[in-house]
Amino acid sequence: MQMVREGSSPGGSRPVSVLAWAVPAAVTAVAGVIAAVTVPSQASTPVAWVGVIATVAVALVTAELARRAKVIAGLRQRDREYRTAMSRQESETIRLAKDLLPEMVNRLSRGEFPEDVFNAMGERLAKHAKEAELTPEFHGAHQAVLRSVMEAVVAEEDLRDAAQRAFVNIARRVQAIVHQQAQELREMEDRHGHVPEVFGDLLQLDHGTALIGRLADSIAVLGGARPGRQWSRAVPLYSVLRGAMSRILDYQRVELHSVSEVAVVGPAVEPLIHALAELLDNATRYSPPQTRVHLTAVEVQSGIAVEIEDGGVSMSEEARKRAERMLEQAQKGIDVNDLGETPRLGLAVVGRLAQVYNFQVSLRTSAYGGVRAVLIVPQDLITTAPATGRAHGIGASSGPLTARTERPAGIS
Repeated sequence: MQMVREGSSPGGSRPVSVLAWAVPAAVTAVAGVIAAVTVPSQASTPVAWVGVIATVAVALVTAELARRAKVIAGLRQRDREYRTAMSRQESETIRLAKDLLPEMVNRLSRGEFPEDVFNAMGERLAKHAKEAELTPEFHGAHQAVLRSVMEAVVAEEDLRDAAQRAFVNIARRVQAIVHQQAQELREMEDRHGHVPEVFGDLLQLDHGTALIGRLADSIAVLGGARPGRQWSRAVPLYSVLRGAMSRILDYQRVELHSVSEVAVVGPAVEPLIHALAELLDNATRYSPPQTRVHLTAVEVQSGIAVEIEDGGVSMSEEARKRAERMLEQAQKGIDVNDLGETPRLGLAVVGRLAQVYNFQVSLRTSAYGGVRAVLIVPQDLITTAPATGRAHGIGASSGPLTARTERPAGIS
């Protein structure tokens, strides 16, 4: 019966159905005729009727069985088609979730134009849908998912940008106040520098102002802006290191050792001061108050290596990896919402500055038992030309020479 091809006759598959019940009925009829002929004449009529009835019954049963078999075959075919369609839809949904959506989010996070990203993802989605023979309704649902995710990511990015702009604006206001206060302190130092007691008090105020300025700069950096002050001339590395020392609370605990006779180009002076100040602040904050923090700077093949070693408790391997992950995360871009209620800005700021100015930062165990932070300044930010800039004594670089001799160590 399966050898009869569908469509080979006007009835399509009907010849198969006809044979399915005609052959058993014919066999039953032949058997009835043979039985009617072979029995005695007085029994031939009843036997013939029985044969007719049996033939009709067999034909009806066989026809019903054939019909049901056809229905079952159709249901099985539809089930196979349904399973195939479901498998294709599942594959496309997995592709959407694992490939298209993450790629779209990454491209949007990198700042690409939303409609361009959506159109590119939509074309790929349409191509996959055509290859998988998906229904227009299913393809439309996937397009709607893409659109919804795009709008959600764009809204989140807009909210983040607004928050960062607000942070930067606040930081800029604080920086303006700090700059004005530093200017007034310099004028006071010029007027009262001949009185050592007054001059010392002014230096303390100057130092506190520098700390506030560093915090405002940290907020600006985390908001995606540059540090507040800009330097037009190259500054000797020694002066840069002294400037970093002047921006921490426990500057008197820092011992400055050998320093290479090079200078830092103007645009990199303030970022380097700020990054080193954050590392020095960590070193003094997380080590015993009676210990010293050692600061050195030596030339290496890739540039200048600035080393900061403290005598605190050595970091465990887990803590070191966690700190380096924070640095790496900051280099990729940190969300201010991820800082938490009691943020530790130091490493986040260092990581952000390292990303922008190509500093290399690593944390290792110190020879003094604590932590050794190494910051590599690349060669393109270093110059051997004569440098006339000065970064140490920030906010108190003026005043009579006799007064300057009274500066606390680490600020002068």
